[in-house]
Amino acid sequence: MTVVKAEKVVKDYGLDGQTVHALRGVDLEFQGGEFSAIAGPSGSGKSTFLHLAGCLDVLTGGTLLVGGEDTGRMKRKDLAILRRQKIGFIFQAYNLIPVLSVEENISFPLSLLGINPREIKERTNQVLEEVGLKGYAKRRPKEMSGGQQQRVAIARALVKRPALILADEPTANLDSKIGAEILELMLNMNKSVGTTFIFSTHDQMVMDYARRLIRIRDGQIESDEVKK
Repeated sequence: MTVVKAEKVVKDYGLDGQTVHALRGVDLEFQGGEFSAIAGPSGSGKSTFLHLAGCLDVLTGGTLLVGGEDTGRMKRKDLAILRRQKIGFIFQAYNLIPVLSVEENISFPLSLLGINPREIKERTNQVLEEVGLKGYAKRRPKEMSGGQQQRVAIARALVKRPALILADEPTANLDSKIGAEILELMLNMNKSVGTTFIFSTHDQMVMDYARRLIRIRDGQIESDEVKK
C-alpha cells in the first residue's frame, strides 16, 4: 500500500522579499512498512518534505497524496484531521508538554480522538512497556534524561497506531549510544507492527540504520537507494 506519493512537488517560501525554492519538483513514493531516511545538508529541503507529508504545511505545486488523500485539495481543517488520525511525529526537541506526566503526554493524542478512557489507559500502559518506560508513568519530562524523553515522544507517536511516523532529526540531541538504542527501538516497532517510518537526518548512524536512503540537495532528489 502506498502511504505517501509525491509527484513534482514544489514548495516556495517568501523571505525578505525574495522567493526561496525549498523543493523543486520532487517525485517520491513510500510504501507501507518502509524504514527510510531522507538525508542532506541544512537547507536541502528534507525537513520541508516531512512537514508537507505530515500535513503541517501546504505545497506550492504538484501533487502529494498521504494515505490516499490528495492534500493539495484539502482545507486546513481537513489536513488537521488527517494529521491527528493517521500520522505520528517524533521531533529532535521531543516537544513534550512539561506540566504533564509521562502518561498524560502519551495519552493526549488519544483524548483528542475521543477514545474512551479505559482504552486510553490500556493503550498507554501497553506502549509504555513497549518503549521500556514501565514504572515512569507519573514522572514529569524534566525528571528524565534526553533518551528517556525521546522514548516518551516515540510512545506518544505510536499510541495512535498510525500508518505513518515522521521523525525529524530524532537523534540530534542524543549521544551515539542512546541514539543507537532509540533507533533499535524504532526499528523493532517497524518490524513488529509494520509502521512506516520516514526520517529526515544528517546523522550517519540514522542513514546506516535506514533500509532506504534518499539524498536531497537544493530541493531536488540526488539519489534513491534501497539497501539489500
